[in-house]
Amino acid sequence: MRVVVQRVSRASVRVGDELVGSIGQGLLVLLGVAKSDTEASADFLVEKVLNLRIFQDGDGKMNRNLLDIAGELLVVSQFTLYGDVRKGRRPSFDQAAAPEMARSLYEYFLSSARKSGLQIAAGVFQATMQVELVNDGPVTILCDSPA
Repeated sequence: MRVVVQRVSRASVRVGDELVGSIGQGLLVLLGVAKSDTEASADFLVEKVLNLRIFQDGDGKMNRNLLDIAGELLVVSQFTLYGDVRKGRRPSFDQAAAPEMARSLYEYFLSSARKSGLQIAAGVFQATMQVELVNDGPVTILCDSPA
């Protein structure tokens, strides 16, 4: 499982003209699922995302996590995170999970994150979405679950 974590002052996701999710200060997470992923992969990354110390403390140092600031989380599925472009010019998605498996683990990730009690918003799985964000910093972190 792979996530791109962006610290945001706000973010939203639309499907067509419909706003399906939005947050204020917090994290936008783009989530990709690989064929080899399990619920343990999701558990690892939920814990990692919620506890990443990438928010500033009173001294301006990145010492606070999403839980500390009672921030919000927007999770958007993005299978293209497993696009392999090492050969040729067209991405290969051979490592990406099949849609049924990816949907199940995406929903599991959301369910696990909601246990935190934080405000959680989400995109629509397999939809064409428009994501808008104001990256705060900018701060962008890449995380993979253990192989």
